[in-house]
Amino acid sequence: MAKHRSIPPGFMTVGEAAKKTGVTVRTLQYYDREGLLSPSAESEGGRRLYTDKDLVMLHQIISLKSLGFSLDDIKHRLTSLETPTDVAAALTEQADGIREKIEQLTASLTAIEQLKEEVLQMQTVNFRKYADIIVNLHMKNDSYYLIKRFDDDTLDHIRNRFDKESGLDFMDRFNRLSDKLIELQKAGVSPESEECQRVVKEYWELITEFTGGDMSMLPKLMEVGHIDTAANAWEERQKMVNAYLEPALQVYFSRLGENPFAAG
Repeated sequence: MAKHRSIPPGFMTVGEAAKKTGVTVRTLQYYDREGLLSPSAESEGGRRLYTDKDLVMLHQIISLKSLGFSLDDIKHRLTSLETPTDVAAALTEQADGIREKIEQLTASLTAIEQLKEEVLQMQTVNFRKYADIIVNLHMKNDSYYLIKRFDDDTLDHIRNRFDKESGLDFMDRFNRLSDKLIELQKAGVSPESEECQRVVKEYWELITEFTGGDMSMLPKLMEVGHIDTAANAWEERQKMVNAYLEPALQVYFSRLGENPFAAG
């Protein structure tokens, strides 16, 4: 880490960096201690000095954290930003995220416009549909494509079982496990491996938590999860998860000695 007698142009203190990015000084200090984001320089007086490059790295951390990744996961997913190729990779990932948000917001906008037309034509209000749109918007649309595939009975189950906080927590865990399965798939890890089976066990426990032990919901969940042709980024991602998860679940249930999907 370079040392400077005073604060040269292009550098900023921890307080200035925190103000620019909307995080707290304590958060930046914590990331520094954890080895997640160390400032590029230090003054002779011991003041930690950040650069614009550090702020870009911080943006990566904030983005990954908002998706539910742990700090350990984030350490392994950060792009180094040492070369133009590194920067291009980071920009590609950011662009993909923006495209997905655009798709989700467009779908929400379509739902709102359709509901408006229904209200004007029928002179009645479908408050259930209205409430679902509002919930999707409050959840920042992260789960929009999943929620819109559920039927009314399943949506009622979700409303009764989860509030906003517990629902977001559930989706964070669901997305983390899905990302882990994709990561294992891309790394060529066998579905039979102990590493994969540990993740599959967590995934199945999450499904059991969602159903509250009601196995009669499984056929509906299978229907929701089945995707023939992906129409958006979420569905494309889910197809990747399914391709790896299905054989892994077969191994899991075989070792368990039972298959709840084959019951009845």
